[in-house]
Amino acid sequence: MSALYILIPVAIGLVGFAIWLFFWAVDSGQYDDLDGPAHSILFDDEDPLHKAGIEQAEEHNKSGKPDA
Repeated sequence: MSALYILIPVAIGLVGFAIWLFFWAVDSGQYDDLDGPAHSILFDDEDPLHKAGIEQAEEHNKSGKPDA
């Protein structure tokens, strides 16, 4: 019975910490874009049609080097 006096406050503390951690993650933007990272791995960064490769392609074209 005396173990309950320790376990109940510990359990309440863990639940409170989990709730705080969830709200921290939501406020810091951890769940803002769930699809972006999943789709970005499917595209090649060298592809000029992909958003990540547009900057690199523009820099390559400005340098005057012919395309390979």
